[in-house]
Amino acid sequence: MSISTDKTQVTGTPTYGTDAANGSSITDSYVTGTDSITISAGAVVSDIAAIGDLASMDENRNVAGGTINVNDGVSINNLSSIDGGTINFNSAGDITGLVISGGYASGYVDKITDPTVDNADNVNGKGYLIISGGTVDGGTATSGGVIDAKGSTAVLSNVTASSGGTIKAEQGSVVSAIAGSGGSVTIVGNLGAASATDTTVNAGGEFQVSAGQTATATTVNAGGDMSAWGNVTDTTLNDGKLTVLDGGTATTTTVNGTSASLYVNSNASAYGNTIDGGGVFVEGVVSGGTLTDGGQIIVSAGGVISGMSATSGSLWISAGGSAANTTVDAGYTDVYGTFSGGSIYNGEIKVHDGGVASGVTASGTDYGTQGTITVDGGTVTDATTHDYGNVTLISGTVNNLSATGGGITMSGGTLSGGMFQSGATMTVSAGTVSGTVTINNNGHANVSGGTVSDINITSGGSGAITGGSVADVTVSSGGTVNFNTGATLTDTLTLSSGATASITGTTGGTVDLGDGYTSGLTITGIDIDTDTTVNTTINNWTKDSQIDLQYVTFDGADKTPIYGNDGNSVTFTLANKHTITLNIPNVETTGFSIINDGQGGTIITCFLTGSMICTPNGDVAVEDIQIGDQLVTFDWEHDREVTRPVVWVGKAHAKVRAGLPDDEAGYPVRVLKDAIADGVPYKDMLITAEHCLFFEGKFVPARMLVNGFSIFYDKSITSYDYYHVETDQHSVITADGMLTESYLDTGNRRAFRQEGKVATLRGAVQSWVEDAGAPLCVDRACVEPLFHKLEARGNSMVGHNVPTEQGVVVADPNLHLVTQAGAVVRPVRHEGQHYSFMLPANTQSVRIVSRASRPADVIGPFVDDRRQMGVAVADVHFITAKKLYPITAHLQAEKPEGWHDTDWTDCAWTNGNAMLPLGECTKGNMGLLSLTVRAAGPYLLDESEKQVQVLSA
Repeated sequence: MSISTDKTQVTGTPTYGTDAANGSSITDSYVTGTDSITISAGAVVSDIAAIGDLASMDENRNVAGGTINVNDGVSINNLSSIDGGTINFNSAGDITGLVISGGYASGYVDKITDPTVDNADNVNGKGYLIISGGTVDGGTATSGGVIDAKGSTAVLSNVTASSGGTIKAEQGSVVSAIAGSGGSVTIVGNLGAASATDTTVNAGGEFQVSAGQTATATTVNAGGDMSAWGNVTDTTLNDGKLTVLDGGTATTTTVNGTSASLYVNSNASAYGNTIDGGGVFVEGVVSGGTLTDGGQIIVSAGGVISGMSATSGSLWISAGGSAANTTVDAGYTDVYGTFSGGSIYNGEIKVHDGGVASGVTASGTDYGTQGTITVDGGTVTDATTHDYGNVTLISGTVNNLSATGGGITMSGGTLSGGMFQSGATMTVSAGTVSGTVTINNNGHANVSGGTVSDINITSGGSGAITGGSVADVTVSSGGTVNFNTGATLTDTLTLSSGATASITGTTGGTVDLGDGYTSGLTITGIDIDTDTTVNTTINNWTKDSQIDLQYVTFDGADKTPIYGNDGNSVTFTLANKHTITLNIPNVETTGFSIINDGQGGTIITCFLTGSMICTPNGDVAVEDIQIGDQLVTFDWEHDREVTRPVVWVGKAHAKVRAGLPDDEAGYPVRVLKDAIADGVPYKDMLITAEHCLFFEGKFVPARMLVNGFSIFYDKSITSYDYYHVETDQHSVITADGMLTESYLDTGNRRAFRQEGKVATLRGAVQSWVEDAGAPLCVDRACVEPLFHKLEARGNSMVGHNVPTEQGVVVADPNLHLVTQAGAVVRPVRHEGQHYSFMLPANTQSVRIVSRASRPADVIGPFVDDRRQMGVAVADVHFITAKKLYPITAHLQAEKPEGWHDTDWTDCAWTNGNAMLPLGECTKGNMGLLSLTVRAAGPYLLDESEKQVQVLSA
């Protein structure tokens, strides 16, 4: 660079200032070589330069140039240091128009405005502007030029480095610097604390922060590169790059754009970052922050992230890497390393070979917006699902899963231990289930394949076994398990009192009837058109045990049991002469009888011990009545008393099956003294629920009159003896002062042991229509007025209305579908009676699941409808992009499982869990299943739903 030829050369070492011999003014001058100018207080100076002669440059590119010394607060406009020239600032004032081109300037100054610094001619040791104190405001460093802060009070502000220029802070601060293409900003701090604020790094620029130094509010744009061994805060990467190196820390970094990248190297850390795009590569520690909008985090071996919230994007945990307490609200996470704690709400965590996830929670608000933990070769331990969260197990292991909603879908791998309740489902099509798995209230197990063992089903839980191999199942009171054809029981199914289960004739294994068991086991699918042996062994059979043989009729059959030679099996012959054989150890010793299953069949009518029966000689306890005794009966048609002989007395023992509705559980009905009229009964009366009381020429079952206070189920009694007393014809007799009935044999005589020394042989089974002593009345029009009359009397007995326990009644059916794979499908649309559900292709069948209640519970016991009623379904269509398919299986005469027979031809009620085959219409087709629900509800909430209501209130 050359100086204008109109400048005047100054030689020697003159001084300018108020008292200087050379005067106080100098302008348009330059000094070179070994000459120097000293500017002191009082001088008026402008347009001066210190230069060297490039022609004199030696082989090491050293140039001798002139020197300018600026002292004592002097301000100068247009000051230059060129090609070896030197400027020394000694408490200089304000300097404007400073040009350093291959020169050197340093020292203390108040302010330098807009300097330009370069070393285009590559003069050795030149091209520097070094500020030990004061401010540089604006200016550029290019072509090897350096602007350097080198003191605690030195400030570089709004400076730009580009095309080989450098902004540097060895001590002091850099504010609003720009690193342009080819330029660099370096916060060194080798002389003391150095910092940078509001730095911008553009394409091709570099920004470095050394160990122990700080940078705040940096913006790195596309193509810019920032490296930090120190502490950087509030960095924004707009498609730029930040590398945090050994010992460095990045806090609240924002990563924007698809090309943005944050590298956190080994022994480095980052905290509270926001990744809106681009990638984060972790070999050190990353804590807190969010991952959104397609951003990606890759954690390499040795890397650790924790407390991250991923609302979108993807997270990759490599082998040897780890993530802790991270929340995945959306997006995908692949785990080859370790993932511990945290939760997933809408998205997927996939655990691959070698990966381990522990303590993770998956949840969601609906199918399609649920969190999923997919296990494909890895291990998941102590995971939790609730609401719609789900675990998908393809291969690998899941240990100790806790599901209070959602659940697990298995097509392979191993589940070892778990708990399912509150709508959670364990769906197994392949793989192994071991350890102890518990199905609690409103939990479900759907097994269509694989090997399953050690399952406990408690009250309110259910299991549907349609295939696979199952062993060691325990069902507690109120629990249910159903084995379908194709499923195999390889070990023991244990049923407690109050449990219900169904098996088929080919289920196999052993059913162990636990302590207190009386009934609840059903055997389905028996082929009555051939001789059949049920290949399941029934253990612990007692005189109180019952088995329901579904759809097997005994009309016209020989009900006499034929016992095997070892006494461990029983065979009976149907009307078509084919036989059914059951394997029941010691059945010959304990006995066996055939009883209709209650589907329009047998009604058991009994007195409990202590009931007082009216005889000509006074009242006698029922347990003391003998064959041949005379009873006083009431001939209601002629309004007179008639004495009739006792021809048979039977006794049986009952154990309450807790968990069933009160009328089916076996609780006795207590009719309080005076509940019917004054002195009727004359003491508390205890009878079974089906026992009939006599009112105005009709028999009414006691269960239909239960009001909860004067007539109620006595739940303090859970085991009792009860008696039948039969007269020569069905009669109205008196017990405890109340008109009631004698025994009518409708087919259950064999369930009772005959009392007394004389055995009697009785004839054919009787019926209410042909043989009853008075009509049986279960019609609501007849019973409801009587119910309310006795209810009002009960209130008057205590002088005020007695509040009865009211159930919580709702109208919402909570209608949803469950596919054959166990997936729960919620409606995508609901308008009035019309529900629409999106189904994937090849869905073979669905279950229509809803709340269900019995009309006898919702309306009142005076309604003789004890069916579980779900929803009334009319039209059903499967709608694809090209065609509408009608679905009519539920409207056929032979209905699928879970549908009630009805007089309607265009509508049918479900029982709350009804199977609906879809045929071939879904083969290769996804589409909408449209249901028209003609009627629904009201429904009584069960206890678990009441608790949820209370908690959410």
